[in-house]
Amino acid sequence: SIYYVKKPENSAYQVETATTIASTTSSENMSEDSGSGNIMALFASVSAAEGGKVFSKCKACHSIAKDGGNKIGPALWGVLGRKAGSLSDYKYSKAMAAYGKSWTFEEMDGFLHKPKEWIKGTKMSYAGLKNAKERAALILYMNENTDSPIPLQ
Repeated sequence: SIYYVKKPENSAYQVETATTIASTTSSENMSEDSGSGNIMALFASVSAAEGGKVFSKCKACHSIAKDGGNKIGPALWGVLGRKAGSLSDYKYSKAMAAYGKSWTFEEMDGFLHKPKEWIKGTKMSYAGLKNAKERAALILYMNENTDSPIPLQ
């Protein structure tokens, strides 16, 4: 009775539920699903310059300069349009080497959203970019860092 503490009505630590977060971000970013399907539409609302800023999250593991070479991850110069897992001087995971698809805008969008779900067995440890506009900007930036950009139409 000396140390009576009234129990608070609410927990001291408020945690938003996953459904609240997902519904908020999906309405703000147009899409939160794996591979937005709207990547072409999103290109109109972002720029490659914005994608250069987003690339700062990638540069610890990847280079994008023309002769940048591989780091922990493969070099990304000219990655769009290239077959996944095809650089001869990089040791890809078995899953990436066997993937067999080329990096289209849609493929890259899906992979960047959730790499480990898009290509199960990839050794890319990054959790992914949840923001669809950031993914679109990054893809535009990657499309500029090549000798032959893919037309946006």
